[in-house]
Order: sequence, then structure tokens, then C-alpha cells
Amino acid sequence: MMLYPSIDELLKKEPSKYSLIALASKRAKEMEDYKIMQLQEYQSDKPVGKALEEVVAGVLSIKK
Repeated sequence: MMLYPSIDELLKKEPSKYSLIALASKRAKEMEDYKIMQLQEYQSDKPVGKALEEVVAGVLSIKK
């Protein structure tokens, strides 16, 4: 079973695994609370997976 998005794709967008975890968890909570989605379709059923898909799509990132 392949996971989507892959860790390699994610690390191209955000090189720190720890930052990815924080970003995905905060965005997943926001999705659950407010039901605001940024993509038309998601492959994932779970909020954390959806948040990671947004990272790969380039619509979610950490402000520097």
C-alpha cells in the first residue's frame, strides 16, 4: 500500500518533519472545527491526510 502524499514529496515542500507534524495537526483541527477546505478533491478521508495533501499542492505552508 502506497501512502499519499509520500514523505519525499512532503519534504520537498517543508524540509522539517517536525514542522510538517505541527502544520498538519493545526490544519486538521481547523478543518474539523470550521469545515473550510482549500482543495476541490482529496484522496484522504482523514483530516491529517487532507492537510498533508494541501501541503503537497502548495496551498498550505509555514510562514517564514
